[in-house]
Amino acid sequence: MGKTTKKSAKKFASSGQLKKTIESRRKHQQAKKKIQSRRGAKGKGKEREIANDNDATSEEEDVEEPNKKDKSRVKSVDDFLGAKFMEDDDEEDGEEDDEQPDSEENGNEESIADDQSFASIDDLEDEGTAHVAELSKLAEKDPEFYKYLQENDKELLEFDPNQSDEDEDEDEQIDQDGDTDMDAESTPILTNEILQKWKKALLEHRSLRALRRLLIAFRSAAHMNEEDQVLAWSIDSSMMYRKLITTTLRFTPIVLEHHLPYKILPNGKFKPPAQSPKQRTIQKLVLSYFNNIIHLIPQLTDNEMIQLSLTESAKILPYTITSRKSVKAYLKRCLELWSTAEDSVRIAAFLAIRKLASSHDDTILDIVLKGAYLELVRSSKSTSVHKLPSINLMKNSASELFCMDHATAYQHAFGYVRQLAIHLRNSMKTKTKEAYKLVYNWQYVHSVDFWSLVLARACSLETQVERGQESELKPLIYPLVQVSLGAIKLVSNARSFPFHLHIIRFMLHLSRHTKTFIPLSSYIVPIITSALAFKKPKSSTLRPFDFDSNIRAPSQYLKTRVYIDGLVEESTFVLAEWLASPPIQGSIAFPEVIVPVVVTLRKALKSARSASQGALGKEIGMVKGLVERAEESAKWIEQERKGVGFAPGETAEVERWESALKVDESPLAKYVKVQQKARAKRKSLVDKAAKGEDEILDD
Repeated sequence: MGKTTKKSAKKFASSGQLKKTIESRRKHQQAKKKIQSRRGAKGKGKEREIANDNDATSEEEDVEEPNKKDKSRVKSVDDFLGAKFMEDDDEEDGEEDDEQPDSEENGNEESIADDQSFASIDDLEDEGTAHVAELSKLAEKDPEFYKYLQENDKELLEFDPNQSDEDEDEDEQIDQDGDTDMDAESTPILTNEILQKWKKALLEHRSLRALRRLLIAFRSAAHMNEEDQVLAWSIDSSMMYRKLITTTLRFTPIVLEHHLPYKILPNGKFKPPAQSPKQRTIQKLVLSYFNNIIHLIPQLTDNEMIQLSLTESAKILPYTITSRKSVKAYLKRCLELWSTAEDSVRIAAFLAIRKLASSHDDTILDIVLKGAYLELVRSSKSTSVHKLPSINLMKNSASELFCMDHATAYQHAFGYVRQLAIHLRNSMKTKTKEAYKLVYNWQYVHSVDFWSLVLARACSLETQVERGQESELKPLIYPLVQVSLGAIKLVSNARSFPFHLHIIRFMLHLSRHTKTFIPLSSYIVPIITSALAFKKPKSSTLRPFDFDSNIRAPSQYLKTRVYIDGLVEESTFVLAEWLASPPIQGSIAFPEVIVPVVVTLRKALKSARSASQGALGKEIGMVKGLVERAEESAKWIEQERKGVGFAPGETAEVERWESALKVDESPLAKYVKVQQKARAKRKSLVDKAAKGEDEILDD
């Protein structure tokens, strides 16, 4: 071994690698000392060899002394990582805590051979001796079971720990040979037999030693295409590469759960394992593995492998949550996949993000919520028919994150809703085209939609009953509605009507789920009356205007029949949905509420008949049908409230009557259901035609 050291020192002296080689050998010798002391010094020859190695390196102690100091410093920082008083220390210590795990991996592990990394893990494992001691006591404690084992499983009773040590010696010899080969610029090739041997040790004994070797091989796979990396294993086939990645991802969480179980609190959040010397030692290995996964994910091209890496890496988050720098890097990778990958990978990335947000540490949840919202806003800058489903998926999944902890989510929601209000105020003050663009853009639209989804989910009656109290987010309903209605009033020309309909739909969704009355009729009826005011719409060959993927109508659509037809159809349907919603249709005052709406629409219909001379027959028929259904529903409510014996001031009785009313049986509710089915069928036919499945669209 001494000769090898001299040889490598001479070899690397010219390239400036002598110091790294000396540190590598020194740490390798310390690992061998620990192995020999644990096994009881099996031979004097080995002791002499170690002594000779120490003599051979004694001349270089001046170079190694700083390394000893660094090691002691690292050890003290590792103790600090798991200390309970971490929160009471100053911010500088916190920054050192965040950066330490990555500096260990990038510094120490790159300067030494991988087969020498984390050798202290082996000291935690003494399974063979303990197993023999248990078997020796079994004959005294449970003679019947011992006799059963003699008859059915003699191999278990004849277990020889020395044989295991011999197997380990073989593995160590492979590692040492690999180290020698590495010095000769070659690395051992990982074979299926070696991988199966590690897998067997993991399954049968939950061996930490096998886990260490497996993770070292995994690191070689993650960095195999990099030039400046010292790797312990060489992988010569794609099949072996896939087997190694799959085995490591699947079995590492199982072994860690066996040795370091973590707690899941009653509220569903997880707590890291208790602090102990074993936990601190294993955590170094786990952090290295976790950073290797983060490094590996962008290199994977197979969606199944990416999905597997996200699913399995989420299971080791309780062991890595203390490394803030690694958590942020992992969150960044997940957010990238959540916003750009295919649906199956996006869902796996979201589940990993939700697992990260389930930490008992509220600061982690803050990082997750902020990152998810900013990623959503960045992804929604441009919206098209093809991109809209993925943005909707992001909004729905992100709203689930914000509903995990309402108190923490309130701080973020308050700040971001206030941001929307500031943009609106600046646009109202300046009144220029550039100022209006701060509000009339897709990011603003999707932000309003997102917060309406969050508040509708968090403040619904079902959530309130489940939590047993009102949500902390409920006070934000009023400011969000005010901001949304203010955005509608900012610009009120015909080109902006698609934007208005988007905002109205979001408010309708919020009103329906929170049972909050929002006066939307005063913003929908003007759209209908302005569309009916055109005397003779221009005919055109333009295709039907898509209100779902546009917030502003192109100039060529203005005053055309195709645009007016779509505008009346959309606004009439939205008004019907608002009238049929529980806060309106379920109100005992419904006949009085719809009076202004019915009067205004009948007046617009009368003017349209005389002015258009039959040019708007289809549009007039749609509006007339809605007015008739609304009047029938008003008569239905009047019939239901005939036998009421309480006054309007008795709110408790009024609420009891409204809760007992079956809104779905009203004429207006039935009308809306028919319209929804017709629209869904038409949309399905259009989608099929766009994909080329059906060339002919039947009405």
